[in-house]
Amino acid sequence: MVDLVTSDFRPLADRLRPGSLDEVVGQEHLLAAHLPLRRMVEGGQVHSMILWGPPGTGKTTIARLIARNCDAEFIALSAVMAGVKDIRTAVEQAQMLRQQSGRRTVLFLDEVHRFNKAQQDAFLPWVEDGTLVFIGATTENPSFELNNALLSRTRVYVLRALSESHLATLLQRTLEKEVPSLTIEAGSIALLASAADGDGRRAMNMLELAIDLARTEPEPYFSLAIAKEVSGGVLRRFDNQGDIFYDQISALHKSVRGSDPDAALYWLARMLDGGCDPRYILRRVLRMASEDIGNADPRALTLALEASEVYERLGSPEGELAIAQAVVFLSCVAKSNAMYVAFNEAMSDAKSSGLLEVPIHLRNAPTRLMKQLGHGVGYRYAHDEPEAFASGQTYFPDQMVSRHYYRPVSRGLEIKIAEMLQKHRETKI
Repeated sequence: MVDLVTSDFRPLADRLRPGSLDEVVGQEHLLAAHLPLRRMVEGGQVHSMILWGPPGTGKTTIARLIARNCDAEFIALSAVMAGVKDIRTAVEQAQMLRQQSGRRTVLFLDEVHRFNKAQQDAFLPWVEDGTLVFIGATTENPSFELNNALLSRTRVYVLRALSESHLATLLQRTLEKEVPSLTIEAGSIALLASAADGDGRRAMNMLELAIDLARTEPEPYFSLAIAKEVSGGVLRRFDNQGDIFYDQISALHKSVRGSDPDAALYWLARMLDGGCDPRYILRRVLRMASEDIGNADPRALTLALEASEVYERLGSPEGELAIAQAVVFLSCVAKSNAMYVAFNEAMSDAKSSGLLEVPIHLRNAPTRLMKQLGHGVGYRYAHDEPEAFASGQTYFPDQMVSRHYYRPVSRGLEIKIAEMLQKHRETKI
């Protein structure tokens, strides 16, 4: 019988944290032997930094190892629970340690983005005078979530999600340490590594459940069935407010703009699989239809609107096919951002030109007084003109030079629109 019982009740991920930088799985782009961060830490040097990356990529572990390698005291706080009072306490401990032994103190703050500006500012004097070496960990983009004063005093290191091979290595190593005699069915570790979606903590938690289930077998056996059971229902990593969300919708939009229906379908599927609200995707698809296709193929906007209606009628998952149809169509048709550019230029002029008066000939004249004031005098009704075009008629304010905001491209329906506009502009001269 394999002994799978441990007297340590800490989670497996905490019990088996790496004891050295060599044991860290992944993050080779930061921790490889020849790179500056690794050389600095091994030389006993440490500076304030922000560790930015997805959950379960080793931010806390790396911070602990940095403090250990530099013989620094390690104080860990979480911004979810801590406040300025806790920071002051940590500062007092750091000052006392510095006076007594000359040792440095690393203050690690997990979820640092949850601190507001005033709380983040509380670190600054102590980072400035060297009382604290500050290491913050965040899953959110520091550019948006941390104030500039703190960012200017730290260096940002970006951690990457662990690959499936990294996760498989982590799981295999854990099993060898915890239960070396446990029989493992082929494919079980790979299944957990895939389900973990780049998150080492998630992988370790699933493995811990699998070990517990293996204990219930007459002869402890980590089977593929157990792996499927513990990984079942695990959602892909997807944060409706975080960088992963915005990066994926950006990838979808750019794939459509780049006329790659296959990539667009992939990113659509990724977002739906991750739990994104299909209505949000539909709003972006409607935007794509106007911004990137416009009048090159007006059917794009119609199809996007129809996809929205179909989804409201059918819901998920049936209605998601209509979204996919719209995404593929938008990817394949002619592209034009002429309307997008024209609208932005017009908005810029409208904001900068002030309250220019409407020309008299364009003003409304529903009353006798308005007619007596000359409203509408000189206006030529286009439908009474040859080819329904009043040559020479002006429509901009009198104080403003006529502008050509809309410049159709030579693709799709805009080819014909460009020909018509050119003909009218030549007639006006």
